[in-house]
Amino acid sequence: MSRIYNFSAGPATLPLAVLEQAQQEMTDWHGSGMSVMEMSHRGKEFISIAEKAEADLREVMNIPEHYKVLFLQGGASSQFAMVPLNLMGKARKADYFDTGAWSAKAIKEAARYGHVNIVASSKEQSYTTIPDRALWELNEDAAYVHFTPNETIGGLEFDTEPETGDVPLVADMSSSILSRPIDVDKYGIIYAGAQKNIGPAGLTIAIIREDLVGHAGPNTPAMMDYAIHDKAESMYNTPPTYGWYIAGLVFDWLLKNGGLTAMAEVNERKATALYDCVDNSGSFYSNPIDKPYRSWMNVPFIMADSSLDAAFLAGAAEAGLVQLKGHRSVGGMRASIYNAMPEEGVQALISYMQDFQQKNG
Repeated sequence: MSRIYNFSAGPATLPLAVLEQAQQEMTDWHGSGMSVMEMSHRGKEFISIAEKAEADLREVMNIPEHYKVLFLQGGASSQFAMVPLNLMGKARKADYFDTGAWSAKAIKEAARYGHVNIVASSKEQSYTTIPDRALWELNEDAAYVHFTPNETIGGLEFDTEPETGDVPLVADMSSSILSRPIDVDKYGIIYAGAQKNIGPAGLTIAIIREDLVGHAGPNTPAMMDYAIHDKAESMYNTPPTYGWYIAGLVFDWLLKNGGLTAMAEVNERKATALYDCVDNSGSFYSNPIDKPYRSWMNVPFIMADSSLDAAFLAGAAEAGLVQLKGHRSVGGMRASIYNAMPEEGVQALISYMQDFQQKNG
């Protein structure tokens, strides 16, 4: 069977070149006689893999030297607790933007450890827009400001990062990391689950400005303390070694394909083409998000006649276009078009959508 086009929001499609390299190295990594899955995480073979992965990530994202890079377990959801445990300190209060399902979960978790001030919320607008900046209520004495640049479920994306002055900015970049260049220096912490644009599920990457490490409260569990993971070089316990290895192959693939500047150009073309298909359908398809805040990575769309949803999905699957069903909280369809989704896949989806409309419109 030939490979399909997988539009899953995560775990998501991986670059074919990465999968093929992993396949070639599965039973014998570089003459070691071992699979990466069999290696000791403290052996020289895996240490070389880990060091190269970090170096390549630092290069591809242009991460300054005064930032720590941690390869952790627990998914981005564990960071919902780790961030306040490490950053809230004596202030016991932080600012949060409420712009979708994932930011709402982060808010709920942070409220266990201190006061959460909602800077702005678009909940009443069904998370279809970013609130007007004139209405933001940022606090100068907050321990940090947290936002979710891209909401995977709703397809809502900030057009730029918030300006927070001297208050550290924390970002859950799970579904937007590596999609384009960013200025890491504008952030206190960037964290991301791997299963969208980095690698397989089970790995989480945290990029932390070094002055924010070492401030965890006295009752913080060891596994939730950034300083402990930093001191142990992400090996306080056995890390997700195979996920770390695949992530390293992805970073190498990015560097070999023009880095994040080239990736941004491709991603913008993919998103523009798909949104144009939706917008030019005469309302057969529609996208609910305000145009300035449409996601590049996650494109939800609904049909005017929802009774056609099942037929659309069935026909798409027959055409080799899978995982297009929208999240249960939103409905309709959702096409996640991360870095590894080729432009040919997006064009195949557009052709199918146009053909389906012609037959059912």
